[in-house]
Amino acid sequence: MSYKLLQDMFYAAPELWYILGTVFCALLFLLLYNGVKILKLRQKNYFLNRDRERYAETLYASKDGYFAFIYPDEKVNDPRKTIKERCSRRLAVILNLEKGTNSSFEDVLKNFYKDDAKKLVKYVSLLMDDGVSFEEEFVLKSNGKHISLSGSRINGIDGNIYCDMIWFRDVSFESNRILNLEREKDVSREKVQQLCDLIDNIPYPVWLRDENLKPVLVNKKYAEFVSAATQEEIIAKGLEIQGINGENVSANLALVAHSANKMKKTTVSLVRNGERHSFEVVETPFHAGQSLDKICTAGALIDVTELDELKRNLKLHQNAHLEILGALGTAFAVFDSNFKLSFYNKAFAAFWELEDVWLESGPSYAAFLDLIREKRMLPEVPDFRLYKNEEQKDFSAIIEPKEDMLHLPDGRTFRRVRAPHPMGGLVFAFEDVSDRLATRRAYNSLLSVQQEILDNLFDPVLIFGSNGRLNFFNKAYLEMWKVDEIELQNEPGIDEIIESQAKFFGNVENWLQLKKDIIQHLTSLTTKSFSLKRSDGVSIEVLTAVLSDGSIMITYKQL
Repeated sequence: MSYKLLQDMFYAAPELWYILGTVFCALLFLLLYNGVKILKLRQKNYFLNRDRERYAETLYASKDGYFAFIYPDEKVNDPRKTIKERCSRRLAVILNLEKGTNSSFEDVLKNFYKDDAKKLVKYVSLLMDDGVSFEEEFVLKSNGKHISLSGSRINGIDGNIYCDMIWFRDVSFESNRILNLEREKDVSREKVQQLCDLIDNIPYPVWLRDENLKPVLVNKKYAEFVSAATQEEIIAKGLEIQGINGENVSANLALVAHSANKMKKTTVSLVRNGERHSFEVVETPFHAGQSLDKICTAGALIDVTELDELKRNLKLHQNAHLEILGALGTAFAVFDSNFKLSFYNKAFAAFWELEDVWLESGPSYAAFLDLIREKRMLPEVPDFRLYKNEEQKDFSAIIEPKEDMLHLPDGRTFRRVRAPHPMGGLVFAFEDVSDRLATRRAYNSLLSVQQEILDNLFDPVLIFGSNGRLNFFNKAYLEMWKVDEIELQNEPGIDEIIESQAKFFGNVENWLQLKKDIIQHLTSLTTKSFSLKRSDGVSIEVLTAVLSDGSIMITYKQL
């Protein structure tokens, strides 16, 4: 029914319905357009918010913190009329701010020393008033961190001022690293200066060549030898030390040392202060910077004039000494550091019964030992090879004269003295002491027989040598006078012997006078005997006699 009504109304006024339909379609189109526009705006706003979040997170992720002074927008009717402060999360972490991102600029200033805070306030004032950028490093008073601050103004394309930013960067590691490098640089500079002082104060020329054998470093002494003003001039011109004939004293030697990669040296002659001097030139190759392909050389020029003179004088003295040794009757020989015979005298050849032809060939010490062993002129040893090795070891072990005896199988005894030679090796001296030892044994045997004869005598006997010291005594004397044998073995004098008898004359009022009389009677050549009476009642007759060698024999007889 309503449909019928609508149909009648349509036919009654069709124009009205057309107008209403057009308006409805227009409204529907407008609604759809605005809907699409709203969706696009929402999409745009979504991406704007997402980009803003990305930028914000990017700032948060930065190792630099920031503090921003955000200004209201002057191009629009911005409801924000005051400057807004914003502290970043990173800055709150760097400065350890209690309020975090809600911290004010005053909270930031509290982390700096008073003078630094004043300076920072001045920088910020210039930035905010005139847009003057700044950059400086400060130290936090709380933990000593080094913070680099840089302030700058951010403007829009339209000239609108967005904000003033202060960036905070923790540069403690870099500052400490720079500080350490500065210290290392100072230490290195000091060491370089010390090395320069060392090189320049060496009393002879030294130099360094590069891989092309050009001088790259010389000392002050080198400059004196080339008459150059400065060391830099020497290096720039490649000046070399010249010999007497104008030749380079070390250039060719450096080439040889560089090619062989081995130290080389030679002796040259130079005129210094109008006198001829001998110098030793040394060139030592080395791998520069531990590079096997880069070989440089270090050189030196050392004055050896005095050393050459000493060598000549030493040679003359050695020859003179050898001539003296050659004229002596003692057998002498010199074996050098290579164990070769370098000198012998005629007594040596005769002592060992060796031929001059063989000795002149410079035989080794081992060959010498082999030969005299064949002649049975060496002691018998169980291991001759070991004996030879030990003998050769003595060439480096003996540092002062050493004496020993060689007891031969035929009963003879050789005295051997070995001493170090100034030029290396050993000096040998040999002497046959067989007769001397036999004489000494016979003499000792005679003394032993004499002592046995004295010990078998009933009467006490003392024999004093011509020097007044006791030489012999017998056991009967020890028993009569109760004397310690050890005291008599120390060869006391007559005065000490008589003093040891004082205990038997305790009843004598003046012992010193009695002692003087006894000694006078004993040493008198005219008194043959005298009597003594001891405090124990024993009467003793003292007999004296002078022997053929000047000795005095005293005999005591108990009455």
